Amino acid sequence: MSTKQMTIDQKAGSGTGSADAPCSGPVTIIEPQRGWVGLDLGELWRYRDLVLQLVQRDFSARYRQTVLGIAWAVINPLLQMMIYTLVFGRIAKFDTGEIPYPVFVFAGLLPWIYFSGCLSQSGTSAVRASAILTKVYFPRLILPLTTITNGLIDFGIQFVILLAIMAWYGIVPTAAVVLLPVFLIFCAVAALSVGLWVTALGVKYRDINNIVIFVVRMWMWLTPVAYPFTMVPEKWRLYFSLNPMTGVVEGLRWALLGQGHCDWYMLAASAGVTVSLFIGGLYFFRRSEATFADVI
Repeated sequence: MSTKQMTIDQKAGSGTGSADAPCSGPVTIIEPQRGWVGLDLGELWRYRDLVLQLVQRDFSARYRQTVLGIAWAVINPLLQMMIYTLVFGRIAKFDTGEIPYPVFVFAGLLPWIYFSGCLSQSGTSAVRASAILTKVYFPRLILPLTTITNGLIDFGIQFVILLAIMAWYGIVPTAAVVLLPVFLIFCAVAALSVGLWVTALGVKYRDINNIVIFVVRMWMWLTPVAYPFTMVPEKWRLYFSLNPMTGVVEGLRWALLGQGHCDWYMLAASAGVTVSLFIGGLYFFRRSEATFADVI
């Protein structure tokens, strides 16, 4: 949507303060975008307070009236870590080199839980915001951005637990840890790229959330979360590299744990797919947002 302002000149009236005389002042007219739709960062910045309020609302609603509250953000990855450690670390005995398997899998679970959580929430983000979506104007891009920002809170809590586990095993981050923010941004952009598609489709097709749950479960096994990338046969590695989360998980492990080496070709392939998804998703989302209030 685009906005423009115009001033209505006050009509001359026979009496001052007449009820029939319109007040002069700026009037904002909201019109659908025409042609190429871009990303209006200035408009998003003006609505930053709304993003913070929606993040606070969603975070509070997720843990309200729960016995353990915010502890669920830690329990979930810890339970998954223990299950994978038992099955793949003890029984299957996956080789993770010098890195203990619990640390290896927890480092992979963190970006994956963040990514999958963002996709699951994106499918219903517009429906949850229907009360304000149908009454007031705001940049619709705030919806997926709120989901991405909200997930960072849980990620920050879980990252502290990862550091504690690393300290327990006596693992010190390597010098490559300075690149960790790059891979975190990479993860957030990957989540936003797919989230744009899911949010827009979720407005029109309410069963998209069920599809996302199924896709996320399959997607995880195509991502080297529970196993090292070196276990993937050589002939399949290029296809696995096209998965945006392959570059995120492997890059984060390399930056934080020094696991293996950084395959720049793999990262370039993952980044290329992520950029393509983002550009296509942004175009599709901005084209679809004009009908959100009507369809929902």
